[in-house]
Amino acid sequence: MLKYIDSHSHYDDSAFDEDRDVLLPQLHENGVMNIITIGCSESSSKAAAALAEKYDFMYFAPGIHPEESNTVSDGYKELILSLCGHRKAVAVGEIGLDYHYEGYDKARQKELFVSQLEIAKRLDKPVIIHMRDATADTMEILRKYRPKGVVHCFSGSAETAEEVVGLGMYIGFTGALTFKNARKAIESAERIPLDRILVETDCPYMTPEPFRGKRCDSSMIAYTLTRLAEIKGITPEQAAEATAENTRRLFGLN
Repeated sequence: MLKYIDSHSHYDDSAFDEDRDVLLPQLHENGVMNIITIGCSESSSKAAAALAEKYDFMYFAPGIHPEESNTVSDGYKELILSLCGHRKAVAVGEIGLDYHYEGYDKARQKELFVSQLEIAKRLDKPVIIHMRDATADTMEILRKYRPKGVVHCFSGSAETAEEVVGLGMYIGFTGALTFKNARKAIESAERIPLDRILVETDCPYMTPEPFRGKRCDSSMIAYTLTRLAEIKGITPEQAAEATAENTRRLFGLN
């Protein structure tokens, strides 16, 4: 049995409402040593904290996703500061930039992103970065602030991955690494050092092959690890051990 850590999940999502409290203990009993569940809004950050409080093997990160930039309240900074005081808060995230959809104010997204980077710097917390169709602006900000953390669900170029690692950060790979059209992710995994790679599900999203179209959960990370092992020329057990150690190192897990 592979033993591994899911470094990025969203177990507060409504996709888990029917079976969350049955599923999570089963996952832990079947190889998932730890799970980090990630906040994307004020409400989901609170829900993530409650889950980490309930389950001893779970940790969480509070943060405001860029898609929330148009609706976030004036009190979000105080909320994140408060939640980061929780004993199981390991990072600030999910934060970043997302220009994929129309209707979002880029300036507001940058303001939201930078304010949360500053909170993380103040608290000496790592950050969990969301970067979609906004590579140039995200990298410009990361070069300036140089946070410790991870660019999650990475699908960019190998050159960008190498720059992220050069800044001292980590790269997180999801089940997308198993997709047939995942050329960029595979090239990135080939070129960056194993000691800078995390694995994640981003569940309930990013379901790996052969389960695409179904709800993702942490058990499916085994397929991502198997693909990563193939890319790196190591065993799945070695990939699981290395990525778990990387996750513990970055987030200070016990």
